[in-house]
Amino acid sequence: MDQCTAVALLPPPEHVLALSAPGRRPEPGHVLCELGERHDGEHSAMLWDEGGRPGSAVWVRWDTERARLLPLPWCPARDPGNADDACGLFAGHPSGHGWEVTDPTDEAVTRDLARLHPHLFR
Repeated sequence: MDQCTAVALLPPPEHVLALSAPGRRPEPGHVLCELGERHDGEHSAMLWDEGGRPGSAVWVRWDTERARLLPLPWCPARDPGNADDACGLFAGHPSGHGWEVTDPTDEAVTRDLARLHPHLFR
């Protein structure tokens, strides 16, 4: 399934603004939903992962009304075709697992690069 195309422009969190240098206010940034298209509920994107602890990944979840930052645990599912690959989304996510979601832009760029530079894609 293709990746959801929802995009949101988010302002920096208040704690980031409080830590910023005078005259150097951080800019808002865009986030792209990482879930599969036509998912139920809020859109979601992982912002950062502190690693090594359950719930250490911080996700932004948004809809038309608001955005929230949440520490969420990783989905425990493993790709049945490659047990070394974990899902890459949060536990209880809607839509397919990470290995089932395809970013069509990334796929198109990869196809062009493979056509132009086949020696890099053996």
